[in-house]
Amino acid sequence: MKIPKRIEPLVEEGLVDAVICQLMSGKEALVYVVRCGRSIRCAKVYKETSRYYFSQDQHYSDGRPIRSSRYWRAMQRKKHVGRMTREETWQNTEVDTLCQLAAAGVRVPKYRGFFEGVLLMELITDRHGSIAPRLSELTLTEAQARAYHDFLIEQVVRMLCAGVVHGDLSEYNVLIGKRGPVIIDFPQAILAAGNHCAQQIFKRDIANITTYLSRFAPELAETDYGSEIWSLYQRGKLHLGVHLTGQAVEKTRPVNLDSVLSAIKTAYRKEMAWQRYQQERFTGRYRPF
Repeated sequence: MKIPKRIEPLVEEGLVDAVICQLMSGKEALVYVVRCGRSIRCAKVYKETSRYYFSQDQHYSDGRPIRSSRYWRAMQRKKHVGRMTREETWQNTEVDTLCQLAAAGVRVPKYRGFFEGVLLMELITDRHGSIAPRLSELTLTEAQARAYHDFLIEQVVRMLCAGVVHGDLSEYNVLIGKRGPVIIDFPQAILAAGNHCAQQIFKRDIANITTYLSRFAPELAETDYGSEIWSLYQRGKLHLGVHLTGQAVEKTRPVNLDSVLSAIKTAYRKEMAWQRYQQERFTGRYRPF
């Protein structure tokens, strides 16, 4: 296969010897199967930001560290430098997340290098040595669906214990390798403690997986691992090996109406005082002394 232009720098540096075939074309990247010495790997070539669009970018970038205020301002302007900075941020997020999660014991592709906007990773294969299929491509038995669900919930717990939420977890971002499910695609990963949408995004990840696997094991549709796990995380009780039931117990207590009414009256008095202050300033009747 002809070597794509974006991979040419890696060939020149001796990181890639040949491109075997294109594996996938997605909204944010092209993935190729490449030969690196005696090893067969995959190369993820990120597209330019002008060619793809994450519809809720602000939800994912919230809480991510930016190198300086100058880069943050550039990203807000959405001009060339801003687009380059945004692209670099998404790419670095995936690289950093892959390494962090591998160290935490999450089953992800092994990181092999990052150069000139191209991410080299382990090529996930099935037990026959063929390229591993996505979870979405398989027809499962009820037992397989339950087993995969249990494993993926355990992986999500590991991720959250490491402070990470996948952000786009679904049957399309899980490969079934020779050792079982492998989670892929992390440019939208977020920090659980630094993103104000983390709870919503986390529960959606769980719901995506549960909804799909409940097609084969209907009883999974009755579970609510997302709420249960997040509740444990918020209370500082989430840990590896935690016993999960799949049911979120909602604790309720009587509302203190007197306290609520008192807070409303206090807020109302403050608002009225502020309006009087603004009116007096506007009419010139306000005297600070």
